[in-house]
Amino acid sequence: MVSLVTALRAAASGMEAQSARLRHVSENIANADTPGYHRKTIGFAEMAEGQVATSPVRLDSAPLERVYDPGNPLSDDTGHYDGSNVDLVVELADAREAQRSYEANLKLFDQARQMTQSLFDLIRR
Repeated sequence: MVSLVTALRAAASGMEAQSARLRHVSENIANADTPGYHRKTIGFAEMAEGQVATSPVRLDSAPLERVYDPGNPLSDDTGHYDGSNVDLVVELADAREAQRSYEANLKLFDQARQMTQSLFDLIRR
């Protein structure tokens, strides 16, 4: 019974971590055209009993894209301003990976829940 509860906790923490990752990917996509925006990244750390936790949010240190638009009020003397360092292809790949990881944790959670329910049904007989 203890290992089933451990599996439930591990799957739930995995879903929480991937949910946080999806939130940051969504923010990155929404701010892809925001001048001066730095891409947010999040990491994962293993805790006890297979659980995962998210690390603090980090800003990507990649250089910002230089955009040429002399009519923009943010542009300097050369007509350039700093865009964002968000790459939409990378963000979409991260979103797909996070979604699939979330679904895998959800299936694990559901399997452990069904096994726990079956165990309780056997005990009641």
